[in-house]
Amino acid sequence: MQHLLNLLAAIALLVWGTHTVRTGILRVLGEDLRRVLKRSVDNRLTAMIAGFGVTGLVQSSTATCLIVSSFVGQGLVATAAGLAVMLGADMGSSMMAVVFSFDLSWLSPLLIVVGVFLFTSRQNSTAGRIGRVLIGLGLITLALQLIVSNTRPLTQSPLVQNLLAALPNEVLLDILVGAVLTVLSYSSLAIVLLTAALASSGILPLTAALGLVLGANMGSGFLAMLSTAKSGPAERRVPMGNLIFKAVGCSLMLILMPYMPLLLKTVTDYFPSPLSLVVSFHLLFNVMLAITFIGFTQLLGKRLEAWMPVPVKKGPVNRPQHLDPTALATPSLAISCAAREALHQADVVETMLRGIITVIRTNDLVLAEELRKQDDTVDELYSAIKFYLTQISREALSEREGRRWTDIVSFTINMEQVGDSIERVLQDVEDKKIRKGRNFSDAGMAEICHLHERLVSNLRLGMSVFLNGDLRDARKLLEEKAHFRELEREYATTHLNRLQDNTPESIGTSSLHIDLISDLKRINSHICSIAYPILEAAGVLSKTRLKAPDAAL
Repeated sequence: MQHLLNLLAAIALLVWGTHTVRTGILRVLGEDLRRVLKRSVDNRLTAMIAGFGVTGLVQSSTATCLIVSSFVGQGLVATAAGLAVMLGADMGSSMMAVVFSFDLSWLSPLLIVVGVFLFTSRQNSTAGRIGRVLIGLGLITLALQLIVSNTRPLTQSPLVQNLLAALPNEVLLDILVGAVLTVLSYSSLAIVLLTAALASSGILPLTAALGLVLGANMGSGFLAMLSTAKSGPAERRVPMGNLIFKAVGCSLMLILMPYMPLLLKTVTDYFPSPLSLVVSFHLLFNVMLAITFIGFTQLLGKRLEAWMPVPVKKGPVNRPQHLDPTALATPSLAISCAAREALHQADVVETMLRGIITVIRTNDLVLAEELRKQDDTVDELYSAIKFYLTQISREALSEREGRRWTDIVSFTINMEQVGDSIERVLQDVEDKKIRKGRNFSDAGMAEICHLHERLVSNLRLGMSVFLNGDLRDARKLLEEKAHFRELEREYATTHLNRLQDNTPESIGTSSLHIDLISDLKRINSHICSIAYPILEAAGVLSKTRLKAPDAAL
């Protein structure tokens, strides 16, 4: 019983180690990995090489698949190119299994000691995240040693021997067990390494181990399918195509399995241990898949696009469009999705803002009602983005991505408040102007139009600052806040002058006019607040606007 418990603990340590390495690499290189994938899909060969390299780093073909699927869904990558990336990704994952099959017992303590030192001393820095990766690598090598040492006593158990006696003769059962274990552990790499270690200990016959390896490959395909089950048709194409390739490959291997014992006797002399034979079989299987199917990616890609078309959107078009739930497994990608949705929210706010002046000029009550209803959309988008961001693990974000997380929250809050202010403005225009049949004076209307034009321009500038983080534009946006405040004061004074001159239109709309330019200034303040995080990060903001005491005297 003690040996079984130790074995289960070693398996859990192996799964945790692979998870730690994967998340650690994504924290260090998340944005760079996405950039490499996006720029390397011009042809099938470079796409496959990019998939191989990226997956070799993150040690998870599923993580690579989620990134590529998101690109396909956004129209940034063609389905055929995504399939080529996944052929390379499977080779990258299998190559890491080969690397871990070597005797790294001397390296495990060193990796853990150095990793813990870096992680504890500089946790929030790049060095700390690299330390996390080293800890994961050390845990993987340590777990493999523990698995081998704890399976030796189990090989003598009659119960275990009887349980595994049926596996060599039931290849389909082997594949099923391997697939289920992969889905449960969320790591085909961990299951392949576990299978290799069990085969090395003699607890698994080689034929059964090879069947489990095939099942692990199928399981990784099912994992990607399950992870994208709730996504749109475009996002599901690459996982589906990758699973088709794996299923065809496993079907061909089933034909060869009856000849496997004879083949194993022939090649045993070339491999020092069953462990190296199993991981080499895993690598060879994925290399053969890539060679066989790289020429069919274009054909299958077109078929998948025909089988899984993107439906024409009906009904409300202002609902969340970019909050991909599958991207949550890759925090750097999820941050990008949230930023795109925040810009979508800003687009709705811009539509509302542009409509204000039309309502004022034309007294269109129907348009005013439609614009006010759009504030509900702004609020819904704000709630959806906020909930989506809370699902992103803050620990899995780099320092730069953590700041971006905060910037998105701040931006969406400002947009939500701008939407509320626009709704109030429209309601005031309805109640105090349209329904009472009043009009602004020509001079007053010109002032309102001027403020409105600057406001729309500032909103566009604010969206650009949020998207690009340009320091010069951020400075310009903050300068607009002071300039807008001066205009509001100037126009309030000229309005009072018109009242003194007994201008009839100004008298009738005085309350609305003053409230309107004040509300426009408030909206502008929310827009200009977008610049604060960029300016603060650059260290160019003063702590207070108050003059020094001596200067005030």
